[in-house]
Amino acid sequence: MDKVARVGISLEGDLLAKLDDYLTRKGYSNRSQGIRDIVRARLVEDEWRDDETETVATVNIVYDHHKRELLDQLAQLQHDHLKEIVSALHVHLDREHCLEILVLRGRARDLRQIGERIIATKGVLHGTMSFSTTGGAFA
Repeated sequence: MDKVARVGISLEGDLLAKLDDYLTRKGYSNRSQGIRDIVRARLVEDEWRDDETETVATVNIVYDHHKRELLDQLAQLQHDHLKEIVSALHVHLDREHCLEILVLRGRARDLRQIGERIIATKGVLHGTMSFSTTGGAFA
């Protein structure tokens, strides 16, 4: 890890109060820790704007496992993207519903397309995609 550098910032009183409230609610022990995480989050967000960047994401879907065609479609989508889908976790939520969490790795554009296609599959009740980084945003 690089040597820590101290910096100063100027904020309006209202903005500083909102920042302090946010950091307290999130459980940060000090401003520096919280501001570092906020900056990192924006760098990851920026990294995802470059379609060619090698990155990682998770796709979370909830669906009714009794829908046979849906299971076949989801399996086919995963088999079509063996290179990008590096892991899957399947959780039985109740007698009808399952949660599936897929870990994807590859170019940002490809991961967005794969995730959107999975979430948009007819029969998926709810889906989200979470973007992260391989660490390149901090190099």
